[in-house]
Amino acid sequence: MAVLRSKEIRQLNEKDFQSKLGDIRKELLKLRAQKSAGSTPENPGRIRALRRTIARMITIKGGSTEKQ
Repeated sequence: MAVLRSKEIRQLNEKDFQSKLGDIRKELLKLRAQKSAGSTPENPGRIRALRRTIARMITIKGGSTEKQ
């Protein structure tokens, strides 16, 4: 799954937003499990990118409710 940009996140409806957020969290969980098991993930920088994407999504979601 590609990292979502702010513009893409704002265009998502509620159902798609929750779906994407869940998918990203599952992928992050899988990568963290690989790391804790002692194996090296295929792309270790992906963990950081996923964490930032989750934070970006939550931040944008919080800001959009205040404007309405």
